[in-house]
Parts: sequence; structure tokens; C-alpha cells
Amino acid sequence: MSSSEPSIETSITPKSSGKDAGLAPLVLTLVELIRQLMEAQIIRRMEGNTLSEEELDRAAESLRQLEIQVLQLCEIFEIDPADLNIELSEFGTLLPKSGTYYPGESSQNPSVLELLDRLMNTGIVVEGSVDLGLAQLNLIHAKLRLVLTSKPL
Repeated sequence: MSSSEPSIETSITPKSSGKDAGLAPLVLTLVELIRQLMEAQIIRRMEGNTLSEEELDRAAESLRQLEIQVLQLCEIFEIDPADLNIELSEFGTLLPKSGTYYPGESSQNPSVLELLDRLMNTGIVVEGSVDLGLAQLNLIHAKLRLVLTSKPL
């Protein structure tokens, strides 16, 4: 981290700890999912030679700092980092077990993270509409289109 970048100090005092820490475990799980997804995309770009050495160094340092912050918050809220990997019954686990996934390689029982990584690498478009109403009156109509990809559009 350069001297011009602000450092983030964590001085959070939780009201409860462990699995009773409120939303902290869920938020940390989502942050860890996104961190690992970004890490997979960086590995893919590194192997595709689309990152300069400087970009790769910056990305690696940012991921390292984010991982440190997640671990610090786990410590503050007395959450075992292993508990951030949620078991989703027949869907498997949210995150791959440590050392079992490398981007671009398939596994027998892919985690949700692995599936998201594959989708982002190939791209997917999801379309839909939502009607919200009350007393049999449609009050809000939303049409949604989501393009999920790691490639520039």
C-alpha cells in the first residue's frame, strides 16, 4: 500500500459474537464470495496475458489487503473463517474448499463460486419482469435485463 492510500483501521466492538453476530457472518460471506470471484478473474486474465506486471501487482496487493480485513473482522466478531463457506445441500457449498479449485479447471462437485466464475467467463444474459401490487392492483412494473460477464461489452 502506498503512502497516499488511506489505511483502514477496524475499531468495531460487536454486541454479540460467533454465530449470533447478527448480519456480520452474512456480510462477510458475501464479501469473501466476491473476493474469491475477483481472484479467479485475475488468475484468468493473468494466464491470458491481459494484465501488465504493474496491474497484476496492484490486483494481488488489493486482494491480499481485502483478505486481511475479512480475517480481522472474523476475529472481531469471533467468527471462524471456515464458517463463511455455507453448505447449500444439493447445490454443494458456496465457496470451494481451500485448494480445490483453479479457474479454468472443472471439478466433480463445483461450488457456487465455481459456477459463477464459469458464467462470468462465458457471459450470461438474464431477462425478466416483476409486477408488484396490492389489493389486486399492479402498482409497479419493472423489466430487468442483467448482463453478467467478465469481458468488456
